Amino acid sequence: MKNGSLPKPDKKKDWQLNANAFRQLLLWLDEGGDSGGEVYLEMRRRLVSYFDRKNCLPVEELADETLNRVARRLEEEGAITDTTPAHYCYIVAKFVFLEYLRQTEHRQISFDELPNSAQQTAIPAVLPEQVEETAIEEKRLLCFEGCLQNLEADNRELIIQYYYGEQRVKIDNRRAMAKRLQITMNALTIRACRLRDQLETCVNNCLGREE
Repeated sequence: MKNGSLPKPDKKKDWQLNANAFRQLLLWLDEGGDSGGEVYLEMRRRLVSYFDRKNCLPVEELADETLNRVARRLEEEGAITDTTPAHYCYIVAKFVFLEYLRQTEHRQISFDELPNSAQQTAIPAVLPEQVEETAIEEKRLLCFEGCLQNLEADNRELIIQYYYGEQRVKIDNRRAMAKRLQITMNALTIRACRLRDQLETCVNNCLGREE
């Protein structure tokens, strides 16, 4: 397989993440920097959110499975160079999700065939419209990752950090950003809104080309 090509379904169930493979994964995610593992943790949080939006269970195990497959591919190939780490992680996540759907479908049996005690825990079927919605979301996600990478490094870091965290963490983070950039909170908000508008336009244009 060439570097960065689409990952094949995982067949090596006995592969285990080891210290060397994990260290290689961290270095690859950092893209030459040294985040002390922060990029890895952020990527994992984003993958957990990705699977959570798709109503998968358990989301953390699926996120870890995605990162393990990336680490195994890095160990096998030595490097993945023709796409960004985030983009490749989402490509692998897509395959993990599709396998999850197939496994869910295989677990379906007739509701009438279930004993009464099991009927309350039957796994819901995957509807065709859900698959179509997933495909649309995948296109949007890939477009967003591409548009994000097209931003200048400073702007990319600003927009990612601006929306990082929840509630109080997000507020404190924005105050720290404004102080670091030596601008007011209002100026920071305006800058972030402009970048968001730029990203939205880019994503819409990308989706138009995909159609």
